Amino acid sequence: MIIGDRLKDLRNDKKLMQKEVAEALGISVSCYGGYEQGYREPDLKTLIKLCRFFDVSSDYLLGIEE
Repeated sequence: MIIGDRLKDLRNDKKLMQKEVAEALGISVSCYGGYEQGYREPDLKTLIKLCRFFDVSSDYLLGIEE
């Protein structure tokens, strides 16, 4: 659940609600919440959007690098 933990930490660091991130990405709140809770995984396009939104690498989100 590395992606979910990292997304939650990044969102909290920016003091954002799940709704705000979901709206920025053009996805539903339940979909984004699923990423944070670990029962959904983003597709490639959404992964890219997440990286750009949070200004991190995909390697970071995927747990390949710290």
